[in-house]
Amino acid sequence: MAERVQGATEVQLRPQDLQRPQRIHIVGAGGAAMSGLATILATMGHVVTGSDRSDSAVVARLRRQGIPVVVGHDHPDLTGAELVAASSAVPRSNAELVEADRLRIPVVRRAQVLAALCGLRRTVAVAGTKGKTTTTAMVVHILEQAGDRPSFLVGGELRGIGGVDGGARWVAGSQWMVVEADESDGTFLRLPVEAAVVTNIEEDHLDFYGSMDALRGAFDTFTSGASRIRVVGIDTPASAALAERVGDVTTYGTSPGAAVRVGEIRTERDRSSFVLQPGSGSPPVPVLLAVPGVHNARNATGAIAVTTRLGIPVRTAVAALGSYRPVGRRFEWRGEGAGIAFIDDYAHVPSAVTAAIATARAGGWDRIVAVFQPHLFSRTLALGPGIGAALAAADLVVVTDVYASREQPVAGVDGRIVADAARLARPDIEVHYEADRHRLAGAVRPLLRPGDLCLTIGAGDITTLADELLTEETVAGDAVAGDAVAGEAVAGGAPDGPAE
Repeated sequence: MAERVQGATEVQLRPQDLQRPQRIHIVGAGGAAMSGLATILATMGHVVTGSDRSDSAVVARLRRQGIPVVVGHDHPDLTGAELVAASSAVPRSNAELVEADRLRIPVVRRAQVLAALCGLRRTVAVAGTKGKTTTTAMVVHILEQAGDRPSFLVGGELRGIGGVDGGARWVAGSQWMVVEADESDGTFLRLPVEAAVVTNIEEDHLDFYGSMDALRGAFDTFTSGASRIRVVGIDTPASAALAERVGDVTTYGTSPGAAVRVGEIRTERDRSSFVLQPGSGSPPVPVLLAVPGVHNARNATGAIAVTTRLGIPVRTAVAALGSYRPVGRRFEWRGEGAGIAFIDDYAHVPSAVTAAIATARAGGWDRIVAVFQPHLFSRTLALGPGIGAALAAADLVVVTDVYASREQPVAGVDGRIVADAARLARPDIEVHYEADRHRLAGAVRPLLRPGDLCLTIGAGDITTLADELLTEETVAGDAVAGDAVAGEAVAGGAPDGPAE
């Protein structure tokens, strides 16, 4: 049994506690992280049930996996549950947690469950403001192709990993656990890791940390806490400074000072290539990816840097990445109709928006029509002006209102902050603001013309806009619409928030 905390129902969960099958109830099971934990726990032999505030494709997927999930939290039935797990975003006032208190069922948070799982494996954890989902997925893909079938938890829909439905897998007997380490609520500080990767550090999650100094300090703690391997991308000033402070790290990036360096990057509509300099004295290696974007060249370099430290030969890692396919919602092709292409991207901070538009620009479309949905009121208040300036690199911009996810509305904070910033950054650009998400498709449709790329951007339900616009009057191309993609949008609004 997990160790009870004095005076509280919440407990400390130890790795050995998960080695005995239990009945575990997941509150907010439709969330990106919690759904993955539900999948892993069920695979381990636990009897898992769940609840979520709304039905979704992710909930449907869990049911297909044999995990019953009910909709709503107001009428809890915890019959037989031995443990209740919830994310940090679920308040103690939640009816199911109140019922767990009444029944004296131990409650654990997401970070505790993930930490206990990591304690059962040699763990590689990837953190950073952007790029961590893709970098984590690339690490998983390299290990898989090298014959080391890793267990993993990634905040996105993986493609090309045999038999995986979603972003989580538990492999009995596997030596590795690869996790996307979430810094948004400090979860990454709880994880016992052998290898830590930091892709970059930029301003975000200040609603939790309060200041950039506190955020930088958290990344210091995460990186220095790795027991053996520390890998840091140094193409942002804050992460470069982190590498200097922590020391004993393998650095990577386009920076001339990087130990593992990427150069000669070429990016096209659906692919990219670069030359990797693996380290001092090693010959350069050409790399070809079936995903576009300078940012993906950096992500691949980070994945190669850490897996080679794990013992995978450089050329094995490079060859593996040749068959890598993008994670859902990461510059994901959604279809084509009436001569208009549709791509969806999860970007929700300024630098990621810049990267998405730059990648689109390299595709050679006549116009880039960027449709953006701000995510979180706190993030819109802090980063809205920078996001608007980044959007101004498109040819036409449409902004809708804030996707609240786990937050309550904040007076005076809405999508107009972003739209106004785009107009200010580039007065000649055409910018539209449609606050009503339900009317967004009707507002965007007349703006599109053949030769355009409609690039939907954001971490909320903006992902379904492509499906709405690919109507019966258009001819859908190789759209990757459906449960796997739409589920990520719903997951972003679930209690445990997005997989950043």
